[in-house]
Amino acid sequence: MDNRLYLINLYDYYKELFTEKQQIYFEEYYFDNLSLQEVAENHEVSRNAVFKQVKEVEEKLLLYEDKLKLLEKGNEIRKLLENLTEDNKKRIEELV
Repeated sequence: MDNRLYLINLYDYYKELFTEKQQIYFEEYYFDNLSLQEVAENHEVSRNAVFKQVKEVEEKLLLYEDKLKLLEKGNEIRKLLENLTEDNKKRIEELV
C-alpha cells in the first residue's frame, strides 16, 4: 500500500483525535488533492503553517497506529470474516 493511501486509511480511524483546522488542512491536501499553497490561500495562512499542520497529522497518525494498531486489527478482522470458522470466531473475540 503506498504511503498516501496508508495515511488516508489511518485517518479514517483516528480523524476525531485532531483539531478542526488539522482535519480541514489534511482533507483538502489528501482528499481534494490541493497543493499546500492552495490550502494556504484558501485559509489565508502561510504555506508553512499548512505544511506544519499536515506534517503533524501525518506523524501522529503513524504514532497512533504504532501504539493502538486499529487499522492492523481491522484488516485482520476483515480477513478472518472472509473465512469464518470456529477458530476464527475465537480469534475475533480475542481481538475485541
